[in-house]
Amino acid sequence: MLTSFAGSRLFGESYGAGTPWVLALHGWRRDHRDFEAVLAAPGIDAIALDLPGFGSAVAPETAWGSQDYAEAVAAVLDEMAPQVVVVGHSFGGRVAVHLAASHPDQVGGLVLSGAPLHRLPGARSRPGLRFRMARRLAARGLIGEQKMEALRQRYGSDDYRAASGVMRGILVRALAEDYAAVLARVKCPVELVWGDDDADVPLAVAQQLQHELTRANLVVCAGAGHLTPLTVPGELRAAIGRLKT
Repeated sequence: MLTSFAGSRLFGESYGAGTPWVLALHGWRRDHRDFEAVLAAPGIDAIALDLPGFGSAVAPETAWGSQDYAEAVAAVLDEMAPQVVVVGHSFGGRVAVHLAASHPDQVGGLVLSGAPLHRLPGARSRPGLRFRMARRLAARGLIGEQKMEALRQRYGSDDYRAASGVMRGILVRALAEDYAAVLARVKCPVELVWGDDDADVPLAVAQQLQHELTRANLVVCAGAGHLTPLTVPGELRAAIGRLKT
């Protein structure tokens, strides 16, 4: 059942009967329901949110970055127990590290899974040459919007093609973000729960995060892909348990 939080600005689902001490943030094009199998267990009092623009939540009016999302979500921390454990899957992991860096007095630990916080060497970081040329021509008024949208649909990722309006702007902004400075400010313990078959955010990203974060433990889930909250909920639940204060 959906519940409102932070003065009715955010919506999600509550788990357990006590004061919530776990906050779950879902991935791109997902919603709070991804965490049902993770959080619906004895001993876990939690809130799983719909991030703005997903599920029940209205999209932002402007193209937010992940830090903007963190600032919006931070209001929920005031309704929770001290030293919250934040679980961030995929896009939610982008938001989670900002929360931990900006609110170290309220965030006691992170569980990150499939979070694209590093760009691996050789990974595609910008559109292909043909699309970039078309974009320049469009900026000069030589290609119409209908033609440009057809090119976006042809050359864009699945997420890009599915997004429109402000959500497309948010996606583009997120993909361009660098997290090195943010990660350096994360001092709480971090559990990295990763599928060794994650094709979206490969295990090598988790291994790099383990090297850079001050207090990180990596758990590799054999045979698991990107959607770990659905495929290995027990591993995420165990990671939450290890961070419980």
